[in-house]
Amino acid sequence: MPEALAHCSFCGKHKDKIGKLIVSQAVAICNECVDLCQTLLTDTKKEPATKTSSQAIPDPQAIMQYLDEHVVGQTQAKRVLSVAMVNHYKRISRPGTDIQKANLLMIGPTGTGKTLLARTVARYLDVPFVIADATCLTEAGYVGDDVESMIARLLSAANGDVTACERGIVFLDEIDKIARKSESATVSRDVSGEGVQQALLKLVEGTRCRVPAPGSRKGPGSDMVDVDTTNILFIAGGAFVGLEKITQNRVQGTAMGFAANIGAAASTEITVVPDDLVRYGMIPEFVGRFCTYVGLQDLTKSELIHILTGVRGNLVAQYQWLFEEDGIDLEFDTESLDLIAERTLQTRTGARGLHNELERVLLPHMFDLPRYRKQDIVKVMINKTQVNTPMTLLKQNQ
Repeated sequence: MPEALAHCSFCGKHKDKIGKLIVSQAVAICNECVDLCQTLLTDTKKEPATKTSSQAIPDPQAIMQYLDEHVVGQTQAKRVLSVAMVNHYKRISRPGTDIQKANLLMIGPTGTGKTLLARTVARYLDVPFVIADATCLTEAGYVGDDVESMIARLLSAANGDVTACERGIVFLDEIDKIARKSESATVSRDVSGEGVQQALLKLVEGTRCRVPAPGSRKGPGSDMVDVDTTNILFIAGGAFVGLEKITQNRVQGTAMGFAANIGAAASTEITVVPDDLVRYGMIPEFVGRFCTYVGLQDLTKSELIHILTGVRGNLVAQYQWLFEEDGIDLEFDTESLDLIAERTLQTRTGARGLHNELERVLLPHMFDLPRYRKQDIVKVMINKTQVNTPMTLLKQNQ
């Protein structure tokens, strides 16, 4: 045997140190490398089957319970979202099924939890998730982001894994801002309104699009990746300010004059129908691709207080942690929390308004936190008076 073939061509071990050496005319391989190659081939064949079989269909009640821990109120919206997620998961877990995708449209005032609901359910399902601001989108060829940029961001959220990207969730925020600007034709193109809706049609329904690979920019010669959007779930959300007037007019019909019973219609909960969205400025083709509508209600005073103190990662706990970093205890009495919730209701900004109120009240204290310990101040107590005049300190000498 030539000396060149006395060693394994893969690991380099001599034939005397291994069990068997298989020799051909040009190369040799030992039994250890053969076993290693066999193991790699076996694992590769079993990996897809294991991944498919381990996908357990989630329980709608389990999703609902998880949402209750992070989002306050909106019971009906949680139910609809939980069922929609389970049906979507069934669809993507059984390839080859002929079940239509059920995209979801959430309608509700600002600060009611639309974005938080979508982000929380995506975290529960452990799928790639991205929030896209519809106000930044324009038709292809114009200044701004085209609609395919959302898929490129989703691919980045999936760490470049196309398979994971193709079963992710895209949340289209501020979707009402791309409504048509006018019912009649105009001289200029509506490239950020109706044009975006038209560009989204095939993407939302399901198509193959080419997006830049993660880390590269779109341009001639750049690496492109094909992504199928058929199994990507699209959740759209918007405040749709003024939509309630359209729904009320539809219910009231053509009743006019002093005898029209307007108050009775206004006090009744009205269900949004596709024609209401079309009158608002959404094109029929776009509305038809979102088969499930869910309305979110304004948060009540008790729900706002629960957001402050009750849910996981609540706002009060976040600020208490910031104060503890400087060795200062932060406490709120019941009256202060009640007043903060009342002021937020007046501004009609929902949960976001709570953050603004807390910043306003606590900003003077946070500015002086590094000096509080030097002044023997170890505790800050927020009461009703401080919500109105947030400059009072409770000094507690050690």
